[in-house]
Amino acid sequence: MSPPDATARQERSGAIPQGKVALGDLLAPVRSRLLVACLLEAVGALAKVVPLIALVELARELLRDPVREDRVWATVAVAAGALVLRLLASGAALTITHLADTTFQLDVRRRAARRLGRVPLGWFTDRSSGRVRKALTDDVADLHHLVGHAYLELTTAVVAPAAALVYLLVSDWRLTLLTLLPVLLGAVQYAFLMRGQGEPMERYQRSIADVSAAAVEFVDGIAVVKTFGQTGQAHTRFVRATEAFVDDFWAWVRGMLRGSTLAEMALAPFTTLLAALVAGAAFVQAGWAEPADTLPFLVVGVAVAGPFLELNYAYQHLITARHAAGAIQRLLGTDTLPPPSDTPAVPVDARVRFSGVRFGYSDGVEVIRGVDLELPPGTVTALVGPSGAGKSTLASLLARFWDPTEGRITLGGADVREMEQHTLYRQVGMVLQDIRLVRDSIRENIRMARPDASEDEIVAAAKAANIHARVLALPRGYDSVHGEDAHLSGGEAQRVAIARALLADTPVVVLDEATAYADPDSETAIQDALSRLAVGRTLLVVAHRLRTVVGVDQICVVNEGRIVERGDHQSLLARGGLYAELWGAQEALAEGRTS
Repeated sequence: MSPPDATARQERSGAIPQGKVALGDLLAPVRSRLLVACLLEAVGALAKVVPLIALVELARELLRDPVREDRVWATVAVAAGALVLRLLASGAALTITHLADTTFQLDVRRRAARRLGRVPLGWFTDRSSGRVRKALTDDVADLHHLVGHAYLELTTAVVAPAAALVYLLVSDWRLTLLTLLPVLLGAVQYAFLMRGQGEPMERYQRSIADVSAAAVEFVDGIAVVKTFGQTGQAHTRFVRATEAFVDDFWAWVRGMLRGSTLAEMALAPFTTLLAALVAGAAFVQAGWAEPADTLPFLVVGVAVAGPFLELNYAYQHLITARHAAGAIQRLLGTDTLPPPSDTPAVPVDARVRFSGVRFGYSDGVEVIRGVDLELPPGTVTALVGPSGAGKSTLASLLARFWDPTEGRITLGGADVREMEQHTLYRQVGMVLQDIRLVRDSIRENIRMARPDASEDEIVAAAKAANIHARVLALPRGYDSVHGEDAHLSGGEAQRVAIARALLADTPVVVLDEATAYADPDSETAIQDALSRLAVGRTLLVVAHRLRTVVGVDQICVVNEGRIVERGDHQSLLARGGLYAELWGAQEALAEGRTS
């Protein structure tokens, strides 16, 4: 399986579709409906011009002497019919695009959910939740305007001016050129401005993602930050991200500000009307046209200029949508875990074996370097060692956060890579130090382990995890919603996670620094809950505080990605190696705190 930076390399090499290609791929399921909607909108756009032409012809007829009433009422009827046709055609087109947008968003989010359900669990630890959220919410929302509105606006912005232009050219090609000269200049100016704007726009969009990611990370960590009085330092990254956003925004806008102002003035309907008045007056004074001949340019000429601004806005939405589509497509192109063979493996017991396991997060940098380890059923194995030694990484490989680059990990004789995911996670449970509860009731947070669990089973698990009494003290008991009327401390949230693991009742459990953020009172309650969890199960424990694992069956000392010592507490102390050194350092620190 590819390491975490594989996606970035694919983006740079072009292996993952971006821009126009990505947008076309995403819109494929609704392309036919968008085409039908655009055809209907084209009919509506033509009908939009008809009342203006009818107004000109009506004015000409009323200036005749005598006035032909039948022609007057026929012209009025044509105008009214065109307005009704415009309403029906455009309304139908808008309905179709919004229904298509609903289908599109549902399809994209389902595809993303299916994809994210198959990526390695470690992928989520290497990605900012803000970036994932932006792709699934903000970027999909950016495509809403494109699917629901922009294509229709683009159709109107092309068809309506084209129809008006044909009518004006038939009326008088000379006045047409003079009337639309500002429009031509404005269009050329806009085309010139758009050249070279791709990269500044890309930087601007990336800076939005950076701000979103920094904000989510800051909010997620605010409790710890305030506890240690580091608020001023912690928001520095967020401030830097917002400053970069402002710089990128101005770099994008500054080069366009003056030119776009001139272009919008040239394309403004008032400018077209002024040009028509000046040109028409000059032609009438020179005897080249009758006063009535200027009416088409005063009335219909505006219909040519106005949509050009809409065309520019639609183009901007298209650029934004292409960037959003690229981000979504990169998410949908994320590497997934290789599927098992046609005959998935099934474990026969809870024996875990690491055989020649190697792993690295990026090319050429190994974190785990040839580990052999066996966890007999019903035993507790602790991984200890200095920070950064590879303890958590080694444990995460058993839960298949990642796959080994070499070697194999077996559970009950079955290679974990050859097991169905649901089979693996019925066998292996996890209690991590970074607990995330979903915004749902405490009951449902526990029940996530087994959706079919009964109320009695949920309560029994909560009692075993020493969290039942705390839950009953909440405003609505088990119905209290995390983040609303259930505000739990880190230790309490950890006990909810333990209740979840107890309810799952997996024969193998991975505990990664389960008491890392607990206060002394919570730690005692957590240790009691973990003792109940350990009964009859195979445990792999990642521990920083050595006192918590002195009674386990085997202790493995990890250093620089290798197991350098193994044995029980007393034998490791007697050996006088790295474990004894770590133990002495922790004991000296503990004595210093109590003295």
